Amino acid sequence: QVQLVEFGGGLVQPGGSLRLSCEASTNIFNFNAMGWYRQAPGQQRELVASILRSGDINYGDSVEGRFTISRDGAKNTVNLQMDTMKPEDTAIYYCNAKSGWFNTDSWGQGTQVTVSS
Repeated sequence: QVQLVEFGGGLVQPGGSLRLSCEASTNIFNFNAMGWYRQAPGQQRELVASILRSGDINYGDSVEGRFTISRDGAKNTVNLQMDTMKPEDTAIYYCNAKSGWFNTDSWGQGTQVTVSS
């Protein structure tokens, strides 16, 4: 069973930066895609950013131009650099991996990100 462990959540002021990392228990190139989702209180979980095995990248509209997703195959990690952060970025951030014919989802435990002065 795939294990995903997130690191790097916390409190940041508006306009600040934060970096999240997700470490997988297996070779990340075994996955069809990896990415980050977030869920704010009372909201549905939404895509933040994803990177396909091919290297193609997708961003959610609300983070385009501010967040950057990257991966490190040697460390089996996927990272999310978050810049120019806004209070509306406050949420629990989840690492996600999709695998197999049916794009079966695996999830990390989530890490809290709070943007507040």
